[in-house]
Amino acid sequence: MTLAGLLNGTSGGRAGWVALVLLFVVSLPAVTPRLYASDEIEYFAYLRSLWFDRDLSFENEYRYFHDRGIARDHGFERTFLQLETATGLRLNFATLGPALLWAPFYAVGDVAARLLHAAGADVAVDGFSKPYLLAVTYGSATYAFLAICIAIATARRLFGQGHLAGLAVWAGTPLLFYAYLAPGFAHACSAFTVALFAGTWLVVRDTWSLRGLMALGACAALMVMVREQDMFFVVGPAVDFLWSVVEARRAGAHARTRALLLRVAAGAATAFICYLPQVATYLVLYGHVGPAPEVARKMVWFAPYAAGVLLSSEHGLLVWTPLVMVAIAGLVGYTRADAVALPGARRIGVCLLAMFAAQIYVSGSVESWTTAGSFGARRFVGTSILLVIGLAAAMRLAWERRSRAALFVGVVVCIWWNLGLTVQYGAGLMDRRRLEPIRNAHTTFVVLPRLLPDLAYRYLFDRSSFYRDPERYLESSGRVDDVGGVPEDARVTFRSRNP
Repeated sequence: MTLAGLLNGTSGGRAGWVALVLLFVVSLPAVTPRLYASDEIEYFAYLRSLWFDRDLSFENEYRYFHDRGIARDHGFERTFLQLETATGLRLNFATLGPALLWAPFYAVGDVAARLLHAAGADVAVDGFSKPYLLAVTYGSATYAFLAICIAIATARRLFGQGHLAGLAVWAGTPLLFYAYLAPGFAHACSAFTVALFAGTWLVVRDTWSLRGLMALGACAALMVMVREQDMFFVVGPAVDFLWSVVEARRAGAHARTRALLLRVAAGAATAFICYLPQVATYLVLYGHVGPAPEVARKMVWFAPYAAGVLLSSEHGLLVWTPLVMVAIAGLVGYTRADAVALPGARRIGVCLLAMFAAQIYVSGSVESWTTAGSFGARRFVGTSILLVIGLAAAMRLAWERRSRAALFVGVVVCIWWNLGLTVQYGAGLMDRRRLEPIRNAHTTFVVLPRLLPDLAYRYLFDRSSFYRDPERYLESSGRVDDVGGVPEDARVTFRSRNP
């Protein structure tokens, strides 16, 4: 099972694919090629250190960003330039996966930097200069696009349609922000690896072949190396596989049952082997397998914050991204076999809902559940493929029930709400630590239409005008705010400077 196989798994819709690719190419100038938040620096430090230094000592990477004023903050210095791990290295709360995914793009950036330098251009071959930043940030945008492509192909395999649902999720959820405005985070990569995993599962489940389960295991390992929380997406395929085993046992197909168990064991072994780079990283950094103790201590495993994760008027997923409600309604409708007459519809729908519920559970178990200072419920960006499938299901149901107009209006409003919040957040027109729904709605639907031409011009031709020191937000929020999406749970707060 390959990425090309997933994308080529459906026929027709060539015009839709061509339009999608053209839209992505045209959108590339919107990518912001800079790193500024502590999380971004941590993810990037893996790649730069392994590429140039061949080690996991991040002292020089952290020092680079600190000394140039990008991370000149006492909290950053104390956390990343003074504290040490049990093995005597600098802390890094990030995972290895994004660096692995960015590596092919980084290689292109390295070649470009060397060629430009050899031609006499003032470009440093140090892993930090503009070609390297362009490589990483464009890489994230590409992975977000591929996540949407896989999701569309999967939805088309299930419903025969998916392009409109994919475009809606691309523009109507925080995936847009983390692909274009803050691409140094892991969330675009997360959307891609989860889409790859879920898309592979929905192909493999037809036969549960040995090759298919090994591919699924490899995808699972990559997914967890990008973001540890994404391990909980495994629950859907696990439930589906156990369902198949129970069916085989009830049918008295003992040979089939044994074959399934042997194949899943091979898939688990493949996942373990593919996960070994992260295991080795943990051992080098911390002397044990598992994340840093500072990360583990944030977990309260009975999910006391789950309701707030969904419903909080300040930080809740459904308030930040109301399109999720439409998609979840579609998934619920998908579980009704009489509503969507497709083989295995109810079973697939239940498994998809279980995957989404698992993300609510794990996000509701994190003490820093608000992700204050971040744009949107960023921990749910990985669910993008689930949202595309759910929205495609909702569109099919609306078509059959002749309620297309109502759904179309609702989706358009949800997309504009997300775009409005994106502009407000980037331009400093809102409190970046929380939503104020009434005020934000007024700005989105009344104020922004008048400001949009000027803001668009600044974004395209004077983007550095949006990079503001946190003190300048005092007038609107009454307190110093994080800049550019630095989350409260990122351990530190620091200034952002013009590049």
